Amino acid sequence: MPREQKSEQISSRPPPGTGDEPLVSSVQQVAAGMRRGTVRSIHYTLSFATQNPERGPQGAIVLLHDFPGGAFVWVRVLPELAATGRAVYAFDLLGYGLSSHPWPSDTSIWGHADCLLYAFQALGLSDVVLVGLGLGGGVAQVLATRLYREGVARLALLNSYAYEHAFATGWPLPDMAVYQDPEMAHHAKVEEVLADLRATVPKGSANPPSLDNDRLAAYVDEWNSEVGKQLLFQHARLLLPVYQNSTASDLRRLEIPVLIVWGELDTVSPITLATRLATEISGARLETIPNAGHLLVDDAPSAVGALLVDFAQ
Repeated sequence: MPREQKSEQISSRPPPGTGDEPLVSSVQQVAAGMRRGTVRSIHYTLSFATQNPERGPQGAIVLLHDFPGGAFVWVRVLPELAATGRAVYAFDLLGYGLSSHPWPSDTSIWGHADCLLYAFQALGLSDVVLVGLGLGGGVAQVLATRLYREGVARLALLNSYAYEHAFATGWPLPDMAVYQDPEMAHHAKVEEVLADLRATVPKGSANPPSLDNDRLAAYVDEWNSEVGKQLLFQHARLLLPVYQNSTASDLRRLEIPVLIVWGELDTVSPITLATRLATEISGARLETIPNAGHLLVDDAPSAVGALLVDFAQ
């Protein structure tokens, strides 16, 4: 199958409809004013928020979000990262935010990495500082160890899934085993799914009341349709431990600088993952952030931003 690649289109407004418009509302509100761009990858369109694109693709900082987030999760650290003088790209992964929402599609960590591979090539990204949060950390591991090894100069893993830990049993939905049942996607009601998300997503924060209504709505509202619900179930089904563990042996072979950042109160990705990663990746630097949970960029944006700026210098 031919893989179409086109250069980026950048604007300060969300991309126009392409026939597979993403299902968003609050995401757009939270990310209002973020400069946006799009890039074709295979037969999909990926959207990204960007800063300093005129600085060129070499050495760019590339940000990959967690499930069930989007590029919007990085909005509080983008100005700090932009101050490094590097170009910054915060992607909406396939099936999230303003990127294409194909259903069904491969939105496993390998599917995301494959899609990003061609997007990175189309954008000409090289020597990147690759940053992955949660699920995005799993995707970043695939790219750094297998699919985009020559293009990644530095790797930062934030509260990442790793080894055989591909998801938590009770987050971001109250019973992930139920959401991984293919039949349930056809029976669950949209409003019930949204209520589950609204109740459970805040538990990823060390200070749930700090997750304001707009921010919580950004995590929840894009799934507010029948297709959105089906995509959410698809994302949950494809959190596969065997896929996540497939990169484990290659982590020890990394010869690039690696930063591991963890919230000390993360109950989704246990901190034992952080210590194992730091032990097995030669030269890896481990930083823990007190009073922060799995929603690390929500709980501690200043601390996260400072660590990433220092790492990127």
